[in-house]
Amino acid sequence: MLLAIWAHTFGKGFGGGAFAIFFLSGFIGFGVGDLALYQTLPRLGPRLTILMVHCLAAPLAAITEWLWLGTWLSSAEIVSGLIILAGVGVALAPGEHQHIAPKALARGIALGLVAALGQGLGAVVTRKAYGLVKLNGQSIDGGTAAYQRILGGLIFSALPALWLMKRDRPPAADSVVGAEIGSQRRSLWLWVLVNSLTGPTLGVGCYQWALENNPSGVVLPVVATTPIVVIPFAYWFEGDRPGARSLVGGIVAVAGAIALALSRVG
Repeated sequence: MLLAIWAHTFGKGFGGGAFAIFFLSGFIGFGVGDLALYQTLPRLGPRLTILMVHCLAAPLAAITEWLWLGTWLSSAEIVSGLIILAGVGVALAPGEHQHIAPKALARGIALGLVAALGQGLGAVVTRKAYGLVKLNGQSIDGGTAAYQRILGGLIFSALPALWLMKRDRPPAADSVVGAEIGSQRRSLWLWVLVNSLTGPTLGVGCYQWALENNPSGVVLPVVATTPIVVIPFAYWFEGDRPGARSLVGGIVAVAGAIALALSRVG
């Protein structure tokens, strides 16, 4: 909703010269990719899911963009990206055996691959869309591009989401319990608003802006550090003290991100 208001008030709305390509990018990334991601989570758990998706999406995107768009990464960019992903792997790798049933593991890996492909290919299609925008002599801001992408994802994911909501709808509560639930929901609206501003609006808008000016093989390794950036916030809000391995992995990933930024400046 916030992105729609931005796009149709300050941005280009459905314009920009590449709406269909941005829409396709969202269909692949937000639609197919995110739906597969949410199906992977209950099978592999959050750590393995995030580790698998983020660490596979970046190289898949880099290879696809090289084959399709001819975008080359320098040796420094490749090494820096690998350092980032290695740090993320160290920080997120489970400390003990997960005891996942073989059937659930196989399905989780398959769905995780689909999620990684969705995220990686969605980023590359976005790069193609920006190329088309420039070819047409136009411009588009990150917020409008994010809005056009999200529309593609909504078309794909709306029907499954509505079906799941109907299936999992809780039974009607009595008036007392209903009043308590209503009070709790009202208290959560502030956090919902903050989340909407930081994630789907500012976060996705900046992600699109980054893809406009940088290869997907550069952007996605940086995006993969998201779980590490969350560590201090988890400690602040929930008292979740990070372990030594998480801190070491975070330091390695940040060092890789700094090296990547310096390689782009050079």
